[in-house]
Amino acid sequence: MLLVNQSAAQMQNNVGSNFCGMQGLEAVEKKLRIRQLRFTSFSELHSWRACRISNVNQVKTDRRQFLKATGVALGGTGLLSASALSESVNKQTSFVLKAPGMKLGMVTYNIGKDWDVPTIIKNCAETKFQGVELRTSHAHGVEVSLSTEQRAEVKRRFRDSPVELMGLGSAFDFHTPDQGKLHRDIAATKEYILLAHEVGAPGVKVRPNGLPPEVPKEKTLEQIGKSLGELGAFGAEHGVQIRLEVHGKDTSHVPNIKTIMDVADHKNVGVCWNSNQSDLDGEGFERNFDLVKNKIFTVHMRDLYLDEYPFRRLLTRLNETGFSGYCLAEIPESTDPLRVMRYFRSLWLAYQNLL
Repeated sequence: MLLVNQSAAQMQNNVGSNFCGMQGLEAVEKKLRIRQLRFTSFSELHSWRACRISNVNQVKTDRRQFLKATGVALGGTGLLSASALSESVNKQTSFVLKAPGMKLGMVTYNIGKDWDVPTIIKNCAETKFQGVELRTSHAHGVEVSLSTEQRAEVKRRFRDSPVELMGLGSAFDFHTPDQGKLHRDIAATKEYILLAHEVGAPGVKVRPNGLPPEVPKEKTLEQIGKSLGELGAFGAEHGVQIRLEVHGKDTSHVPNIKTIMDVADHKNVGVCWNSNQSDLDGEGFERNFDLVKNKIFTVHMRDLYLDEYPFRRLLTRLNETGFSGYCLAEIPESTDPLRVMRYFRSLWLAYQNLL
């Protein structure tokens, strides 16, 4: 019988360099600090040594495969350098789980009211906003006063950019009891529709702005609806939608908007959901949303951090209906607008469980 007394150091010599520099084997070394092994022959001793070498090599191979799989490379420290790790992280360009079914844009009211067209395009592109609604009277200058050449230039700028001119925002309303003013407003809106067509905007936003107390409500709602029906037919001839903003004292109540839509009765006339607090009035948000859910063309959204409004539920309902249009940030101006826009986009995605 052979009696072999082996220290850990002697065992490392027996297996060559297989133990050298291998982290994680300290436990093995402790167990082998002093070990007595009994063999009946030299052949058993050689077999035992071969088995030990094979086991150590297997540990080393398994460790290398593990490190490779987890992104850690064997080296002086056994870790990726800071620059290599940074490069690896940067290859992951986004943690958005999937592309949203809807699109995100902004209204120049009011965060972009002082931006010209090139600035609007630049800022939207940098913050991954896909489109913009140009509100009338702002610094962009896209108004009916533009010449044919200027209109063509606006169209070209947006066409050659990643940002869509998705609409023009007018301030025309049709609730006035003054019939002369009503006809002038309808005519002016038609001029605005022609502008939208020539700059490449597929829609014009209009609005009611209240119910005159001296006129029965039903008569005013009917007047607004008939005006929109006429404009819807005109817009259809030029490829421009009419989008009625849920707006104004009393006219912002969704049942009144539903009545207006029923009177207008034109597939080219739809609703610009405005995320008003009055959306929760009456029978509540769900009922009000259902009244017009099939007529929503666009959505205006206030600051998404406002917890008095069910923005997450709104986005859920929009996705349930298959809405694929624009949600537009209609938010206050800021001294750090790009940062605000990035936060807005992140919340918009997070409320859809996409981030």
